[in-house]
Amino acid sequence: MTEPRWLSDTEQRMWRAFQSLRMSLDRVLEQQLSAESGLSTADFAVLVPLSEAPDRRLRARDLGLQMGWDRSRLSHQIRRMEQRGLLERTDCPTDARGTFIQLTELGWSTIEAAAPFHVAAVRRHFVDLLTEDEVASLTVIAEKVRDHLGPAADGCDGSDRAEDVAPA
Repeated sequence: MTEPRWLSDTEQRMWRAFQSLRMSLDRVLEQQLSAESGLSTADFAVLVPLSEAPDRRLRARDLGLQMGWDRSRLSHQIRRMEQRGLLERTDCPTDARGTFIQLTELGWSTIEAAAPFHVAAVRRHFVDLLTEDEVASLTVIAEKVRDHLGPAADGCDGSDRAEDVAPA
């Protein structure tokens, strides 16, 4: 085995600062979202793409792909949110194996109420701390790394058969 290419002091400082930033920011946003809306960040992550989709619904496979979640995680999260009345599953009329995930009226009103508080927290704790140039640089960096990593490498194969996202 070849000797690893160790991080320089500067690279190590950047990497540790990035990890700390990510964990701290996630924790603060999770706490605020829960306190102000009763939603978890996982709930919010599901509600956002559904709220932006035509008819507020997506095929389960498309939702999973957008989120980078595997079928099991998506299925469990959908089941929990379904039990709370935030969304529902419906069969795809053109594909007997397909399943749609759709926001209910309660889901829609919940995301409408939560979004202003969440965006205010994102601004207060992140966006407004950066200059326009820093936002532009961070966007380039994030897109570069995301593009390098490619599609979610978490086992999500795009399947949306009803049994793959059926209630547990």
